[in-house]
Amino acid sequence: MQFVVSRPNEDTWRFRQVDTDASAGSVQLLDDTLVPSAQAPGWVAELESSHSPRWVWADSARIYPELLTASVRVDKAYDLRLARAIIQNNQWTTHDAFFPRVEPDATESASWRRPAPKRSDALFEAKPRVEADELAEYRRQHAVLATATAEHRGRLTYLLAAESAGALIGAEMTFAGIPWDAKIHDQILSDALGPRPAAGQRPAKLETLAYQIRDLLEAPALNPDSPKDLLKALQRAGLPVKSTAKWEIKDHKHPVVEPLLEYKRLQRMMTANGWTWMDEWIRNGRFRPVYVPGGVVTGRWGADGGGALQLPHFVRPAAVADPGWCFVVADAAQLEPRILAAMSGDHAMAQASAGHDLYHGIADAGVVESRSHAKFGMLGAMYGGTTGVSAQVLPKFRVAFPRAMALVESAARAGEQGGLVHTWLGRTSAPGNFASSGEGEDASSAQDRRTRARSYGRFTRNFICQGTAAEWALLWMTQVRSRLRDLPRDEGSHPITGGAHLVFFLHDEILIHTPQHLAEQVAEIVHESAKVAGSVLFGKSEVEFPVTTAVNVSYANPKD
Repeated sequence: MQFVVSRPNEDTWRFRQVDTDASAGSVQLLDDTLVPSAQAPGWVAELESSHSPRWVWADSARIYPELLTASVRVDKAYDLRLARAIIQNNQWTTHDAFFPRVEPDATESASWRRPAPKRSDALFEAKPRVEADELAEYRRQHAVLATATAEHRGRLTYLLAAESAGALIGAEMTFAGIPWDAKIHDQILSDALGPRPAAGQRPAKLETLAYQIRDLLEAPALNPDSPKDLLKALQRAGLPVKSTAKWEIKDHKHPVVEPLLEYKRLQRMMTANGWTWMDEWIRNGRFRPVYVPGGVVTGRWGADGGGALQLPHFVRPAAVADPGWCFVVADAAQLEPRILAAMSGDHAMAQASAGHDLYHGIADAGVVESRSHAKFGMLGAMYGGTTGVSAQVLPKFRVAFPRAMALVESAARAGEQGGLVHTWLGRTSAPGNFASSGEGEDASSAQDRRTRARSYGRFTRNFICQGTAAEWALLWMTQVRSRLRDLPRDEGSHPITGGAHLVFFLHDEILIHTPQHLAEQVAEIVHESAKVAGSVLFGKSEVEFPVTTAVNVSYANPKD
């Protein structure tokens, strides 16, 4: 059972029941129901409990939070905007006839190409949004999917389901939030920076360092927060630097280097996760960042507020579980190299990955002399390393792991030639934006074109690994989410926060907030879900996808 959901106005929800035929690419309308907004969550909850339908809507990030606020959890959804981003330029489908290239806002179809609107404090929008027809878009997408072969359509269907499930998870994690102790956070900042200053002033330790920097550079009026002024002061002091970047300053021999680097470190701490950040993002004892599933071209997630994907270790002690609860922290070990081994079917690399540490496995097999060389070689293979240890080790990798190396090098050549590559489930890269050589091209232009081609080749080389790893992570989280629902929870509690639930995700790491008596079961669910994710993607592949789990009341030391 599927329902296409729309909001004709603030007072009404529209539910259109449909039936689909994937091979024919058809979507048939069965029923059309209008429900008052006040009754819509209850209507959804009733159908969820009796039929477990799939909800088809424009954007989970806009619709699902309203249901969560009304204590309604949905099991399955299809996110039209995320799905279009995957299939509109897909390598496996024919799409131009269904997704015409028109000027933005010229038609309803064009509105789907724009990303979901971000949070805005503007009183008025400069231009009204084009209202999209969800049913028409669903029909377009089914027609496009029908142009793929049966095998490719099956993979894309998995990807679209996983991407849509990720959108539900992202909304649920924002709703639940990470338990956060503002007093601990404030103490961390005070210990590092000094007491919270008045608005517009520096904390005491930063002000002390600023005085030292001015004195050492003989620049009494210097504002060290101004890159332009700081660069001039450094150059006047004899430092041959072209920027104020940490990497350019750190190796110079000058008394100002140490206090300046410390100033930069503390300033970054204050601006990224300081008191202002805490005021904005910690509400009712929870850190509630805004996730953007599929926000990166490879399918990795992004963030639209709060810096969820850049949560530094220094502030993590403030993430403290509720009384009687704890965190289960799970981390997938060396995910991208294992993904490469599974995609390529490279038996030797799969054998090396059989233990928990793939790099040790490579070194123990005699491919290279040490674990560190194995790590540099693997990073070089996936990211196109051409210098240093990577360059020394890669020839050994080509001999030891011919199928894995052939896969990434084929992807790199495709990118260098302006071609497309795809992940295991079919997410397709964008074509390179460099032109082929033309008549009369001068030497400088040719060199620039070759440089950009090589750079794009490094991107496509990694795209297949990083993108497929993102797919594995989506399947992993989807399995975890589904299985957590089966654990006991207090009667009448919220369907998300009333029991064990996901609260944080960072590429290959997840954080689950759970009652302490369920922690062992949660950890087992995490391990089992990792195995399922691997088997769904790669069938009976010999590559293992181990995860480590730790139980702690704080996120400070998850490995303890």
